[in-house]
Amino acid sequence: MLRTTLIALSLLAFPASALAHSCPGLMAEIDAALPDSSLTEGELQEVRDLRAQGEEQHEAGDHDASMASLQEAKERLGI
Repeated sequence: MLRTTLIALSLLAFPASALAHSCPGLMAEIDAALPDSSLTEGELQEVRDLRAQGEEQHEAGDHDASMASLQEAKERLGI
């Protein structure tokens, strides 16, 4: 019974940890797309600000907010 409970808890925790580890990948995608972007300087600054905000949120452990910020940055970049 204890083993089953531990397995169930591990499975529930997996999606959160998977999202937490995708933040750096999103940051890398944004960083790679920035040099080739055709956005205006103002739009690029907004993307950079969202990316920085996402990194700060990631480091603070707020992965849901980090993912939201990074996804918005990607959308503004068109990726």
